[in-house]
Amino acid sequence: MMGATMPVPAPQPRQAPPLQADVLVCGGGVAGTMAAVAAARRGARVVLLERYGFLGGNATAGAVAQFNSWQTAGGRPVVAGLAQEVVDRLRRYGAAGAHERFVMSTGHRMDRVEYAPEVLKLVLDDMVSQAGVQPLLHASLLDVSRRGPRIEGVRALTKGGIVSLRPGVLVDASGDMDAMRQAGASFLDLGAGEALQPATMMFRFGPIDFGRLEAVPADQLAALARRGYAQGALARAALHVARDPQSQDGWFNISRLAVDATDALALGRAEIEGRQQAWRAAEYLRSHIPGCEDGRLRAFGTQVGVRETRRVQGEHVLTAEELLQPVSFDDAIAAGAYPIDIHPAAGGELEYSALGEDHAYQIPYRSLCPAGLDNALVAGRGLSATHRALAAVRVMTISMAVGQAAGTAAAMAAADARGPRVGAVPADRLRSELRDAGACLS
Repeated sequence: MMGATMPVPAPQPRQAPPLQADVLVCGGGVAGTMAAVAAARRGARVVLLERYGFLGGNATAGAVAQFNSWQTAGGRPVVAGLAQEVVDRLRRYGAAGAHERFVMSTGHRMDRVEYAPEVLKLVLDDMVSQAGVQPLLHASLLDVSRRGPRIEGVRALTKGGIVSLRPGVLVDASGDMDAMRQAGASFLDLGAGEALQPATMMFRFGPIDFGRLEAVPADQLAALARRGYAQGALARAALHVARDPQSQDGWFNISRLAVDATDALALGRAEIEGRQQAWRAAEYLRSHIPGCEDGRLRAFGTQVGVRETRRVQGEHVLTAEELLQPVSFDDAIAAGAYPIDIHPAAGGELEYSALGEDHAYQIPYRSLCPAGLDNALVAGRGLSATHRALAAVRVMTISMAVGQAAGTAAAMAAADARGPRVGAVPADRLRSELRDAGACLS
């Protein structure tokens, strides 16, 4: 009898010893990184889980290259704290421009700080290392275990196998709210006539003669953008660029990708289409835009920049009406002045609702507290807000402010001898600590 081939058992993933953490932050974008730093500076043991080998999310992998909306239209600061520290550290590396006011190619007025995305990776590395955060990079969330209203454990898939974590408090800053989904949290639905905001593939182009480009009158630039869209060279009628502080290149935000980024196959198609859109746009820049004649497409974002996916159902759902009044919240933990800015999934224009000269709004702590969970918080674009409200509070400056608040609250909850309960964090104490750390709350 011929020898039978014996089946070879599949290798089992190695199980590393469990990691204990007072605070576990899932997602190392700017919101999650600020949450981790804030919690660690308050004395918590913090683990920061991130899928890439670097931090920053949309700010680095997405290469947005500018932090928008630091102040009201009249110039009153509404974002500071850790967000301002990020910019200060970037400037020490020579990698951030001055705070400036500018007019977008769509005609809308805005304030911003341009920065170098690659150097931001260094800045965020510095901040987490110096704060004592334990980064867990190249790690993907596998699952979350829950008993009643409490999250008991998280497992992550790493190159070394499966890593188990036992957090006192979990902060989901993953953007897509992956940990909250695994934990069985509730989410908000889109309303009638609403659609997810599209994603964008940022691309780097240069060299640019910025003197010539910036000399083009705003109405002429808008007309060139509309022409490019009408010809099919541009995916939307915009020529929005952030200048790289260390070169004559610029990062362009002019693609448009209608996608549900929680659908893996659709996201892959969007990445491919995004690069194609960027190539066509770069050719249009060279052929039609003053100052861009000698430029070439130099780089794509590592990933498409995603504006909206899941929004958690929180103890409070922030609405556009509350932003526009604006409502004053007793538990406000961050402020903002970015307008309601809705990019439609199709078409070249956008809906942009500018605010008054001194108009600022507040974000309540309860919008960071997922309904039905005692030891979880959220930060970033997945917080509890309607579609229209999220269109304002999703931007990275505000996300950093919310992240700082979430990390501070998580550390406070984790230190409670009665056991971590985020709903038991005193709002007045939280607000006092945030002010002491330089945050703006109104």
